[in-house]
Amino acid sequence: MPLADAASYPLWLNAAIFAVAAGLVWLAGTRLARYAAAIGDKTGLEQAFAGMLLLGCLTSLPEVANVLTASHFGNPALAVNNLLGSAAINVVLLAVADTAIGRQALTAGVARSSTLMLAALCMLVLALVALAVTSGDIAFAGVGLWSAGLCVASVGAFWLSAAYGGRAPWVLRGAEPPVERQRGARKVQESLPRLLAKTAAAAAVILVAGYALSQSGDGLARQTGLGAGLVGFLLIGFATSLPELSTLTAAIRMRRNAMALGEVLGTNFVNISLILVADLMFTGGPVINELGAFEIVSALLGLLLTGIYLIGLLEHRDRVVLRMGYDSLAVMVVFVGGAALLFTLR
Repeated sequence: MPLADAASYPLWLNAAIFAVAAGLVWLAGTRLARYAAAIGDKTGLEQAFAGMLLLGCLTSLPEVANVLTASHFGNPALAVNNLLGSAAINVVLLAVADTAIGRQALTAGVARSSTLMLAALCMLVLALVALAVTSGDIAFAGVGLWSAGLCVASVGAFWLSAAYGGRAPWVLRGAEPPVERQRGARKVQESLPRLLAKTAAAAAVILVAGYALSQSGDGLARQTGLGAGLVGFLLIGFATSLPELSTLTAAIRMRRNAMALGEVLGTNFVNISLILVADLMFTGGPVINELGAFEIVSALLGLLLTGIYLIGLLEHRDRVVLRMGYDSLAVMVVFVGGAALLFTLR
């Protein structure tokens, strides 16, 4: 289903494709969280790293599909706003998934310095995005210097976060919740090759269904007359974030809170690095130069939401309101305000 043809389909057909693809992404994403947790148990990977590496990379497949197609067909703003929208919406999905705990705040179940490093580096990368759009880009060897720099910064932050857990010179006072340690120590019956095969199959479903989601979503957006920035940020951003929602909910219900946070922050590193892919696919010059105030606010909104959870991790208090932590409630309120501001900038 090419990007240019989606809007020519009837509204009901686009809606049906969107609904079926969303269901497939949800089912595959739920299984992906279980497979990642089992692989972490088998290999001894730290929860935050397992979420960042396995879930963070694999659940970004819908964004990959959308970036390739949108940029190739000359709509880089849609592609980048999808990435920035996903970065903010993924953090909001943590708040949604927080309600699955009910009696405990999400951040109260995480006592790891590596998760703090993840959040801090994610904020830094999003700040660089806002700086790049503000200053403009220069082409070199066929790509923008800022796009290449953002990719290097994202990959570097990913690597630094992965290595930090084993060399952190300090630890947070208080241990992980006992149920999380017991769950992590549970013996996995399936073999590692079988788990990897199942993970690959779930990832393939997410990639194909994610492509259908982004294209049918774009068709629906064109038929409703919304702008490309708001469409990419909200509609396509939400559509391509469905894998994260399903895996987050599954991870939190399994008491893998650190894995859930690692997935979101790891996914955001991957998303920002994909700006370089958009640049490579777009033939009209550096993709950063196609962006403006809307994208600056989008990046800063993602930074602000991540900062709220960083404060929650530092406070480490188990206070719940409306079945979620105070930090999760603050994230939802700030996101609604940010979305309203973006609506005025569309």
